[in-house]
Order: sequence, then C-alpha cells, then structure tokens
Amino acid sequence: MSYWRARRWRPRKRLTTTLSTKGQVILPKAVRDRRRWSPGTRLTVEETPEGVLLRPAPLFPPTRMEDVFGSLKYDGPPKTIEEMDQAVLEQAAQEWRDFERDSEGD
Repeated sequence: MSYWRARRWRPRKRLTTTLSTKGQVILPKAVRDRRRWSPGTRLTVEETPEGVLLRPAPLFPPTRMEDVFGSLKYDGPPKTIEEMDQAVLEQAAQEWRDFERDSEGD
C-alpha cells in the first residue's frame, strides 16, 4: 500500500446490512460514496477466507499483446526507438507552444 493511500485509510465504524430473500445486499451509502460506486456499477465477487470481497469489474476484458499487436495500420519503413522518442519530443514541444500561445490572452 502506498504512503498516501495508507495515510488516507482510517479504520471506520463497522456497518451492517441484511441479506434479502432474493440474495441482495444493500451497501451503506457511506461505503458507496467513498468508493464512488454509483447505481449500475458492476462489481466482481470473490470469496476469501475472511469473507466476501467486492471490487469494481474491469471495464474491458483482459487483453494479450498477441491479440492487438499490429492492430494500428502503418505503411512505411519501421521506425527506430530513437526516431519514436524524437517524434514524441517534437509533439510535446508543439503542444507546449500551442498551450503558451493560447494562454497569452488570459
């Protein structure tokens, strides 16, 4: 756990809820708010030795490199790492110039 996350974590009062006849559990609003879980949030349910663990479900299925490799079309000779690094630096410099130009009127 990171320093900032550990620092933010504080033991909370134990909250209780009841299992309905349909097997539904209502999570207390304080928990939903802290987790930013709004209605419709998909959660994964994992059984652990300590109980049940709820986590937000991934937005996208897991992806393997071989499934997406080459999915972006590029016609031309292969680029070296140095050429790619240079292109990124040039683009960042251009965006900075654009930002400064647009900020002059503020």
